[in-house]
Amino acid sequence: MAKRDFYEVLGVPKNASDEEIKKAYRKLAMKHHPDRNQGDSAKAAEERFKEAKEAYEMLSDAQKRAAYDQHGHAGVDPNMRAGPGGADGFGGFSESFGDIFGDIFGGRGQRGGRQVYRGADLSYAMEISLEEAAAGKESQIRIPSWDNCDTCKGSGAKPGTSVKTCSTCHGSGTVQVRQGFFSVQQTCPHCHGSGKIIPEPCPACHGQGKIKRQKTLEIKIPSGIDDGQRIRSTGNGEPGQNGGPSGDLYIEVRLRKHDIFEREGDDLHCQVPVPMTTAALGGEIDVPTLTGKASIDLPEGTQSGKTFRLRGKGIKGVRSSYPGDLYCHIAVETPVKLTEQQRKLLRDLDESFKKGGLRHSPNDKGWFEKAKSFFS
Repeated sequence: MAKRDFYEVLGVPKNASDEEIKKAYRKLAMKHHPDRNQGDSAKAAEERFKEAKEAYEMLSDAQKRAAYDQHGHAGVDPNMRAGPGGADGFGGFSESFGDIFGDIFGGRGQRGGRQVYRGADLSYAMEISLEEAAAGKESQIRIPSWDNCDTCKGSGAKPGTSVKTCSTCHGSGTVQVRQGFFSVQQTCPHCHGSGKIIPEPCPACHGQGKIKRQKTLEIKIPSGIDDGQRIRSTGNGEPGQNGGPSGDLYIEVRLRKHDIFEREGDDLHCQVPVPMTTAALGGEIDVPTLTGKASIDLPEGTQSGKTFRLRGKGIKGVRSSYPGDLYCHIAVETPVKLTEQQRKLLRDLDESFKKGGLRHSPNDKGWFEKAKSFFS
């Protein structure tokens, strides 16, 4: 059977970049790997795997790719195993091969022949006020920390005993396992990649070599931070395994509900109650802001729901160049708990309004036009 075009095998165009070729091969290698295909589909998957492997071997090497582009399959010799890329002549193939099976089998890298693992990230919720979010603040938090065990001095072994080299992997942390037509490197199942066996674990730390404690961490909250945003503290997560790096700590900010303001991005909103007489006659009123008070000139006849915008009285976000605005929503208040004299005055006022007709009620005319069919 004639060989398929290498570009067709990987599913990439002929002008594909090296990174696109590598990604395409990774995807095919993981899809057709023998461990992921058993039963009736195993043989077909193995052939696809071999085909993708050969295509990548040629297209990942600049010289072989150039020869293939010029002469096709006749321009490359599949039996060649020496060249500028090293003893196997495949250039970056060996490195990518290792990366791919690290993805398949969960490897996270090696140090001194052992599998190393990055520590898990931690999350911490911090509640702050709207004022603190706007101005920023420095705070202290208590988080879990890991220190060397005082009993075993960090070895993990019971005092008077010692750590042994794993007899299965001989301290490398990995073992070679046969997978079909080739062998792959896996984490040692006995020492779990550490290369060590602890016959008698320390009773204080249970063989971990570390004790969980609490430590105080200084945190700086930047001005303008919003609800749900996170701050990363590098290296303050859980410790890695076998010498791997520690994870990170993420501080998630949560804003407490404010008595007056509601935040929407960099803008603030607030309800401003206004007496009925002030709304009718107009006048100047004071409104609160995060930095003090401001004044608004109410025109005569201001209706409930009218919104006034105060530019620059909002919050300057973390990534913003200018502060947002403050939106004041007018809520006209109906007076309550009236005295008899006040009721008489309002009745007289109501009578005078009725004599004036709809000119005193700007919304009544349109409303009655829409509603009159319900009254007939």
